Formats: sequence, C-alpha cells, structure tokens
Amino acid sequence: MPVPDALRRWFIVHFVADVIFAVPLMVAPVAFLTALGWDSVDPISARLVGAALIGIGVESWLGRDRSASSYLTMLRLKVLWSASACVGIFVSMLQGAPAMGWAFFAIFAGFNTLWLTWYRRLKNAQTVAT
Repeated sequence: MPVPDALRRWFIVHFVADVIFAVPLMVAPVAFLTALGWDSVDPISARLVGAALIGIGVESWLGRDRSASSYLTMLRLKVLWSASACVGIFVSMLQGAPAMGWAFFAIFAGFNTLWLTWYRRLKNAQTVAT
C-alpha cells in the first residue's frame, strides 16, 4: 500500500515546524519563552519539550520515505503526543498560563486533527487492502 505524497509532505512540514520551535527551547529557553509572555520559565522543562520536538520532528524527516506500516506507527505517536499536549496546555490555560498558550494549543490541535485524519485514512486503506 503506497503512502500518499501529501502525507509525506506533511511529515517534512512537521519536521521544519518542530525544529523551528525546538532550537530556541534548547538553546535559550528563558529568553524565548519570556519573549512570548511567560513570567517564569523552568529551563529543564522547556528543554525537555525541545528534546521531544527534536525527537518527533527529526523522526518525521528520517521516516518520510518509509512504508505505510511505519507511517501508521509514527502517526499513532504523533496523535498521542499532540492530544496529550492539547490536554496539558488547555488545563494550563485554565490555571492562568500566558495568552500565547492558546496559539500553542491551536497548533497542537491542528496537528492532532491532521495526524488523526491521516491515521484513519491509512488504517482504512490498509484494512481494505488486506
């Protein structure tokens, strides 16, 4: 079963987006998050998020030419990561996190919708093919 070119392109877009946010979180988390409205920043937590973004984003790049079964595994990880990030951000927003958190919530929610849609499409295509 072939992987659609559009999905492969989304994996490249995801790699770029993750790296754009991961690098400043790894290199200068306090300066980066302070500029986005955070009053206090835990650099270890911020760097852990940066590390997660690097791991998931770079795997998007490295796995972009893999098989459909590899894509299903990567998509499942992306769905879990983005959904749990949405829950965490949402709860934080209810507890008074900076307004910029809503933008991060929207980004993760958008990617979650994208990944869930592609996961279902690929899973259905795999089921039909077998």
